[in-house]
Amino acid sequence: MANNHDPRCRQCRREGVRLFLKGDKCFGPKCTIEKTSKDDRKTRWRDKPPGMHGNPSFQKKITEYGQQLREKQKLRRIYRVLESQFHGYLEEALRRPGVTGENLLQLLEIRLDNVIFRLGLAASRAQARQMVSHRCFTVNGGRVNIPSYQVKAGDVIGVHETMSKTGGIKEARDRVLSTKRSLPTWLNLNAQALEGRVVALPTLADIKTTGDVRDIREQLIIEFYSR
Repeated sequence: MANNHDPRCRQCRREGVRLFLKGDKCFGPKCTIEKTSKDDRKTRWRDKPPGMHGNPSFQKKITEYGQQLREKQKLRRIYRVLESQFHGYLEEALRRPGVTGENLLQLLEIRLDNVIFRLGLAASRAQARQMVSHRCFTVNGGRVNIPSYQVKAGDVIGVHETMSKTGGIKEARDRVLSTKRSLPTWLNLNAQALEGRVVALPTLADIKTTGDVRDIREQLIIEFYSR
C-alpha cells in the first residue's frame, strides 16, 4: 500500500482536496489546490492528479473499488497514519459497540497528535507528532511522548514547563493569541496558559464540522475492508 512519504502538496492533488498537511499554508492563498497563476496551463493542471496519469487523456471512469480506495487513502493521509495502523483502528472500531464508521473516525480524532493540532498548539499534524515525540506536552500532568495516545473526556493537555521557551511552543503561543481559528466544540483552550481540555469525546456531528474530514464518506471505507 502507498505510504505517507510523497510530497504533501502532491498528496492533496492526488486526492483532489486540501488535506491540511502543511500547516498555515493550507489555510491561506498560497495553498497549492486553491491558488491561481498567471499561467492558465498551470492553473488548469493544478486540480488534476499528479504524474502522467493525471492527464485527462489517460483518465478513466473510476470504479466502485477505486472510489472506496481513494476514500480510505484520503482519510489515512489526513491523519497521517500508515496502513498497518489504520487497519488496527478499523479492527478496534469493529469491536466497539455502535456504528463502525463513526467509531473509526472517533478513534482517529482522539489521537493526541490530532488533539494538539485541533487546539492550535501545532501548525500541522506532522509538527504535532514531532512535538509530542520530543515530550513537549503533558496529559493530566504527566509527560506523554506517544502521538497515537488516545485522550479521554476530562483530560487536560498542557505544555511541560521545561519546554515552554522552545521555538515550537513560542510559535504556538503567537498562533493561538493572534488567530481566531475556531475550536471544535468538544475541546476547550486556555490560550494564555496554552492548556487544553477534552470536554467530551467527539461525536460524528462534531467531527464532520471540521473542514478536512467534512466530506469523508466513511461507509465506503468500511465497504473497502469488507471485500
